[in-house]
Amino acid sequence: MSLASLALPILRQFDPETAHKLTLLGLKTGLAPRGKPSPDNLAINCFGFSFANPFGIAAGFDKNGEVPDAMLRLGFGFAEVGTTTPRPQTGNPRPRIFRLDAEEAVINRLGFNNEGHAAMKARLEKRIRCGCGGVVGVNLGANKDTEDKAADYVTGIKCFEGLASYFTVNISSPNTPGLRGLQNKAELEDLLGRVLAARTSDVPVLLKIAPDLVAAEREDIAGVVCTSGVDGLIVSNTTIAREGLVTGRHAGETGGLSGKPLMDKATEILGDMYRLTKGQVPIVGVGGVASGSDAYRKIRAGASLVQLYSALTFKGPALVDQLKIDLSGLLARDGFASLSDAVGADIDLT
Repeated sequence: MSLASLALPILRQFDPETAHKLTLLGLKTGLAPRGKPSPDNLAINCFGFSFANPFGIAAGFDKNGEVPDAMLRLGFGFAEVGTTTPRPQTGNPRPRIFRLDAEEAVINRLGFNNEGHAAMKARLEKRIRCGCGGVVGVNLGANKDTEDKAADYVTGIKCFEGLASYFTVNISSPNTPGLRGLQNKAELEDLLGRVLAARTSDVPVLLKIAPDLVAAEREDIAGVVCTSGVDGLIVSNTTIAREGLVTGRHAGETGGLSGKPLMDKATEILGDMYRLTKGQVPIVGVGGVASGSDAYRKIRAGASLVQLYSALTFKGPALVDQLKIDLSGLLARDGFASLSDAVGADIDLT
């Protein structure tokens, strides 16, 4: 039994936020397990990068850029750090993370708690000086008290360009007042126009959207994405819905719901966005991934890459290698020579 598997039941004895802090401390020691090589059929080229496998650690796990290289060593194909805001902020009062064990779900209302751009930048500069490689994206947010929230995203682009493999414009967290309003068509056009104009290189910019969008909102976003020049989508963030998803203790807590109950909802909107963008915009699928078959569903619905986070809370780091083994087997079973051949297989674009 590995040290990591022994640690999981111990960590579960702590409240979720304390357990997470202890996890980060453990990863920073360098004692985390090293993942096994990825099967050849999981390799994919996307956003100008070559990924050994499509699995990434989602934003929220490493808010301050402390352990991206530990996650890559664990076997992830890429890592996303953040969400980071220009100025440090403490987020919402504790308790603000809740485990729903029966459903393998998590509710959080953290509120973009992070140390700010300066702390993140110092860490990313250090890893570059040390010669660390791999694909590490930076998830950008806005401070709670900023009136011109688009300006905070522009600040992020200027701060981290040259340090980030890609940027994620996160306008879909439910825990910052007014943030999801940036998904409205006019505001989104203004935001993306300003963000993309701030780039001085071809670093990819991705847009992360909510799973709670109605059909008209999805169509508007797809239209803006296709005309703005944004490089990709991340579908999706946490949901504010509860009905039919979770019951019992903590189900009534406010915040964003992630984990297994989000899988169907997030995958449905993923497939819809793939169809609305006619398969021309690469998509990262996230929300509810806990197995190789979950990842495969996302890929067949249009995802080129897949992220996860909540499942690690319940299954531990051994999950990463298992995901790769299972997904490779599913691709081979169905006659797909490569992962890219399976992308969007279930979506009719005609």
